[in-house]
Order: sequence, then structure tokens, then C-alpha cells
Amino acid sequence: MNRTLRASIVGASGYAGGELLRLLLDHPQIEVQQATSESNQTKYLYSLHPNLRGRTTLKFSSVADLEPCDVLFVSLPHKTSMEKVPQLREKAKYIIDLSADFRLNTPDTYKHWYKVDHAAPELLPEFAYGIPEVNRAHIKISRFASGAGCNATATILGLYPLVKAGISIERVIVDIKAGSSEGGNKPSLASHHPERSGCVRSFSPVGHRHTAEVLQVMGWTEASKVQMSVTAIDMVRGILATLHVFTPEKLRDKDLWKIFRMAYQDEPFMRIVKDSQGIYRYPEPKILIGSNYCDVGFEIDEESGRIVIISAIDNLMKGAAGNAVQAMNVMCGFPETAGLSFPGLHPV
Repeated sequence: MNRTLRASIVGASGYAGGELLRLLLDHPQIEVQQATSESNQTKYLYSLHPNLRGRTTLKFSSVADLEPCDVLFVSLPHKTSMEKVPQLREKAKYIIDLSADFRLNTPDTYKHWYKVDHAAPELLPEFAYGIPEVNRAHIKISRFASGAGCNATATILGLYPLVKAGISIERVIVDIKAGSSEGGNKPSLASHHPERSGCVRSFSPVGHRHTAEVLQVMGWTEASKVQMSVTAIDMVRGILATLHVFTPEKLRDKDLWKIFRMAYQDEPFMRIVKDSQGIYRYPEPKILIGSNYCDVGFEIDEESGRIVIISAIDNLMKGAAGNAVQAMNVMCGFPETAGLSFPGLHPV
């Protein structure tokens, strides 16, 4: 498909907004029309996203001045997005919302995990959950798609092959190591350099909200089946999820190879990383910086039967902007890899 679509971004001043701009400016079938930021109106985009210097002369505008477009990305904080989307939905044929506000299927579930009533519950059924690897058919026929939580994405893509294959799972313990950009670009005491540098800080040992997305995608109703803990480490970008999966089934290494190959053999952004030697024999987020890949690997604990799945992504790419562009490609009938071919860097 050779048509060019006009795309705009509401809330383009944050890290995810900057990544969206970087990707869309290089997308062969997208023209970036507007990028909004209420606190940065009339400033050049590169004043906040210096890597875009020389790539665009666009300036930030107000959402009040937003013009109709073909695709609208909404990159606002959760609880804010659900207030704005009802008014924005007439501005574009396609909307991809990166917040948490339209990821969960019911207003009751949203209130349970986010502790507020949903402001637009009537729109929840209209949003397709936006991870193409697990929901491509629904995304393809939808006008609206939600983004997915970065920690949820790493967890879901590690766990999905087992669930798809019908493996009986008793429970999953998820240990997330996350980079500082997961916290966004608003400074706080926690992000102050003397406090953040060198840290290994458990900031969500229980009750992380992305757990809800994992349960929803897997079709599980028992909340205790997924137990997630998140730890901040001294890294800017990246997520490493280590999943400890407990199952009564006796699986061998070759069984897992078959299960993961069957699930991901045709997925352009999924790579199985499980080598017998070398320093990169398991997934590692460092080499995924700037890429839309998710690397997954696995091992079996012969003593206990525990399956260990390792999943790595760039939280700003496959965990946010890259995944959103991938969903747009599916919705608009573009090649799924369009604008997303960057493989990452080595060394970094």
C-alpha cells in the first residue's frame, strides 16, 4: 500500500512521544502533521528531543489547535487520557492510546487496579489491546487500539507461547528489572542523580498494575496466579523479565523449543535467544536499545521442574512507541515492519 497518511501526536513532549516522533519521521507512509504539548507551545520539537535536530522544523502546538488527521497517537498520562479521548476520537479515523486507560476490558477492573472510576467506560469495548503478537486479528479490524504496559509486554510475550500451547500453569512469579526511563521525564527525588545512580531499588514488590494486563490476556481470573515484583536498576532503557513458571507437566528442553518456535516463527519482532556459549546467550536489554524486538529465552530446572523464561525489551520501544507504530501498521494495512527496522546497537 503506497498511500501516505497524516499522523499527529497528543502529548509529544515525553520520552514515548519523542520516540514516536523519531519513528514516524522515518516511516515511509506517514507524514507527521502536529505534535502537542501544552507547556511547550511554539517551541521546536528538537528543543525537548535533541536527537531530532535537523530532522524536522515542526513546533509544539496546543491540543486546542489540533487539526483532523488520519492517525492520532495519544501519549498522555493515565487518568488524563480517558478525559481527553472522548473529544479526540472525531479528529482521526485511527487512534492509538499509549496510556493505561483503555487497556483493561471493564471499568470495574480498571477501578480495582487504578483506584479511580473510569471516565469513559463506554469506549472500553472499542479499543483493541495493542500487542500484535497476541491480538493481531482484533487490531486489524479496529479503529482504536490501546498501548500495552511495558512490564506487561515483556511478561506476556514470555508467557504467551506456553498458554497458547495449552500448558497447564499453576502460578507464575515475575521478577522485573527496569531502567529509569520507565518513570517518565518528570524529575523527582527518586530520579535525582545521587538517589538514582547505582541503585537496585525494589519499588513495586507486590500489586503492580501491569499484572492486570497479564491476567486479562491469559484469560485467568485468579489474581494470585501471577505474582509480579519490579526493581529499578542503574540503566536508562530496558526491561529484563525473569518468569518462574510452575507447572505439573513434565517438559523437556526440546518441548520448549517446539512451543516457542510454533508461537513465534512468523513474528518479525520476536527472537528466541538461547545459545550454549557466549556472553549474550540469553536475552539482554542492552543490545535492544532503540529497537522493536523482544528477545525470549528459557531453561528448565531439572531438580524442581520449574521453567524459567527470560524476556527482554526496550521499554520505550516494544514497551511503548515501537509497539504503537507496529499496531498502527496492522490497523492501516502497512507492512508490519514499516519504520521499525532498526536492529539496535552493539556495543553501547
